[in-house]
Amino acid sequence: MSRAARGPAPTPVVPAPTSAPWRLPVRFLADVTPLRRSADFRRLWCGNTVSWVGQQMTALAVSLQVYAITGSTFSVGLVGLCSLVPLIVAGLYGGAVADTVDRRALGLVSASGAALLSVVLAAAALLGLRQVWLLYTVVALQSVCFAMSTPARSSMIPRLLPREQLPAANALSSLTTNLGLMGGPMLGGAVVGLWGFQAAYLIDVAAFSASLYAMWRLPSMRPEPVGGTGPACAAGASGDRRPQQRASVRGGLRFLVTRPNLRVTFLADLAAMVLAQPRALFPAIAGLWYGGDTKTVGLLVAAPAVGAVLGGLFSGWLGRIHRHGLAVLLSVAGWGTAVTVFGLTRNLWLGLLFLALAGCADSISAVFRTTMLQAATPDDMRGRLQGVFIVVVAGGPRLGDFLAGSAADLASPSWAVVGGGLGCVVAIALIAVQWRNFARYDARSPQP
Repeated sequence: MSRAARGPAPTPVVPAPTSAPWRLPVRFLADVTPLRRSADFRRLWCGNTVSWVGQQMTALAVSLQVYAITGSTFSVGLVGLCSLVPLIVAGLYGGAVADTVDRRALGLVSASGAALLSVVLAAAALLGLRQVWLLYTVVALQSVCFAMSTPARSSMIPRLLPREQLPAANALSSLTTNLGLMGGPMLGGAVVGLWGFQAAYLIDVAAFSASLYAMWRLPSMRPEPVGGTGPACAAGASGDRRPQQRASVRGGLRFLVTRPNLRVTFLADLAAMVLAQPRALFPAIAGLWYGGDTKTVGLLVAAPAVGAVLGGLFSGWLGRIHRHGLAVLLSVAGWGTAVTVFGLTRNLWLGLLFLALAGCADSISAVFRTTMLQAATPDDMRGRLQGVFIVVVAGGPRLGDFLAGSAADLASPSWAVVGGGLGCVVAIALIAVQWRNFARYDARSPQP
């Protein structure tokens, strides 16, 4: 039978559209391109994530052990002091060392030293040694190892990835930091409660193996010599360039003073962490504002970290931002604004929301500040500026704790929080006016 005799072909039935479940666009999720494109970065990121969780477990276990031995909160507070002073001193010199020697070798040696110190803690716990001075000494030496390894690790990332992938890589690194700060203490508390202090320390030793393996698989990472013609390849080609001379801390500071864009990244972070850091007031705020107890304090402490983790999980859009200087100014202003509103509210859940928003803003600021530091700094200076970065990140919040506590004693916690938040916003506005070119910084043409 002909086609005409059969008549027109039946119209295909198209099923009616169904309401698909709402999905968040993938572009807003964390950009994992650096993990897919670079096996070296993937191993380094995974190793750092595992070892960082272990280090946070150890940090909590040491504090718990000091309190178990002494029963003194003052003695527990001294743990922070024992870690801070070596961190500041060794941070500056660790950056200079990272600009002189093979960064891979420095990372291996410092991570091995930290792992060995965790073995000492485990052995002391197994033997029942109740010597607080031993714990303080190990904590101080661990800070030295951390201060020596961090500039080396941070300086490696621009050698492993192209410049356009640095924001995504730093967002992933920020996610690692905040996940460790959240999960490490929780796991540490559970492990200590079930199996004792030595179990937490032994898990930390095992966790270090991931970081050591990742760095062992890396190629040589000597700093690019002064006067080099471009970024050194990951394999560390030497060519005919002049050998790298011994780097000095003074040279790094001199470089920073003469580079306004990099200098402003540090000033912006100090404005946030020194002026608007309410952490030290959380115990008082929990009782005075919310009528809560230690559980409320725990919620207040965790809220900024939760916001930072969420900021990292949904950081896919950061890689499409080119005005990094403007992004830093806006995110620091957002931190100050959120802290101010937190100081004005007396509803616990609303307060937690604004603390989470503050943590998210801080994580965004950290991503762009770190990216600027990596992209706009010559390779032979990256270690030293990362050392300064450690000092600012470690010292700024502690100065903020002192300022907030003093202001609360002189006036009230409410005045300290609100005044600090407003002070941060005013300070960042003055910075924007004083260094107008900072807001015009473009990641496609980084200028220090």
